[in-house]
Amino acid sequence: MLFNSLPFLIFAIVFFAFWPFLNKKKNARYSGIVLFSFLFYGWWDWRFLFLILFSGIIDYLAGLLIYSNQKRKKLYLAISLIANVGSLAIFKYAGLLAESLDSILSLASINIGLQNNLPEFTLILPVGISFYTFQSMSYTIDIYRNQLKPTKNIFHFFAFLAMFPQLVAGPIIRAKNLLKQLEEYKETTSLQTWNGLKLITYGYFQKTVIADNVAMLVNPAFKGVGGNDSMIYWWIVMICFSLQIYFDFSGYSSIARGLAKLMGYHFKMNFNHPYISTSLKEFWQRWHISLSTWFRDYVYFALGGSKKSKLRSHVNMWITMTISGLWHGAAFTFIFWGLIHSLFLSIERASNWTRKISTFPGGKTICWIIVMVQVIIAWTFFRAETMQQAFGIINRLFSTTTTLIVTSQFFNALTFLLIGLLFEIMYFLQLKNKHFRKAFKNIWAEAITIALLVTMSIFFRGPEQEFIYFQF
Repeated sequence: MLFNSLPFLIFAIVFFAFWPFLNKKKNARYSGIVLFSFLFYGWWDWRFLFLILFSGIIDYLAGLLIYSNQKRKKLYLAISLIANVGSLAIFKYAGLLAESLDSILSLASINIGLQNNLPEFTLILPVGISFYTFQSMSYTIDIYRNQLKPTKNIFHFFAFLAMFPQLVAGPIIRAKNLLKQLEEYKETTSLQTWNGLKLITYGYFQKTVIADNVAMLVNPAFKGVGGNDSMIYWWIVMICFSLQIYFDFSGYSSIARGLAKLMGYHFKMNFNHPYISTSLKEFWQRWHISLSTWFRDYVYFALGGSKKSKLRSHVNMWITMTISGLWHGAAFTFIFWGLIHSLFLSIERASNWTRKISTFPGGKTICWIIVMVQVIIAWTFFRAETMQQAFGIINRLFSTTTTLIVTSQFFNALTFLLIGLLFEIMYFLQLKNKHFRKAFKNIWAEAITIALLVTMSIFFRGPEQEFIYFQF
């Protein structure tokens, strides 16, 4: 069930009609959230519900056993991790593993065709599996680290795990942040309602007006439609994709946060305008914050972080970023995307070039340009279908071919690209200028802005498309 679809609109109306009654008592609140969330998720394929139940029940029981039996808590944590990582391996990485093994065995002239003989169910990727398995794993890990007490109410647990606003594409919510909120009855205030509606409006605008319109240029370009080899063309395409993936995913996160606010709950910000970053480190502090901090807390720190030595901190960072790339998809392009970011981050950390350049006049602008080029180069591998296609596009980005064929499709995408850039520039101006910021915080300015965004979302929406991160 897509946020940008009629079935979801009907679903949301029904849910929020019942919510004031469900919200008053704990058990009704928990069971109501679970029931509606399972209906929301099962809309794609009801069989996927068994996978959530499988992961959830194991982690619910593991949490109780870890807390009650400290002597054997490593065993129970291992069971939780094996179950979650195992489900990811089966449904998300079986194809990549089989392909890799086939390639290795073929070097020894052994051909067993593992990839062609995989069970049919391993070729189906359950929507949002990477998100809810990570969310579920963080629950048991936090209990193991004595940072969280488990809940004894299984509906309380599943209300945290399966809450529909963030179930299929995040943000990844920590149990210690949401379980307590779920316990308490809080009537939604008028301020929460207004802020929730603002977030939902921003989210739909980001997704339907900007992301879906620039996709009209990006998607055909990567499918080879048009065959334009111009350097200018491919820089525009990659800038469009950079905004497409940002506004698509940030839009989903904003809608999710807005829906949560209408329920009376608070989800932490997941995107904080990453394209104003003047260092790659800052970019990762602003991009997909819930996932970045998840990898920091549960992978990077678990490996030792930067405690042992500078070399070890780089190794730990490379491992973390490589796993992050693999998390996004079972393809070498995603792994290479993680490795590119690792390389750029290591150079930045070792040379401290961003701080040095920033001291010169115009230095921050230079840093921003360099960081954006790094990010765009990395996005090329993230979006490409194959490594061969990615290197071909990189070659075009740095070619000398400048002949550009301007079509109506190109002009349309460029228009919405500029609107997206204007959206970010307005935020930057508010950040830097207190008078500008004060003007936009005026209630009338907010109301006019919301009205304008709603109007654009109705009349300038692009062709309906699934959210990009549903595939992860």
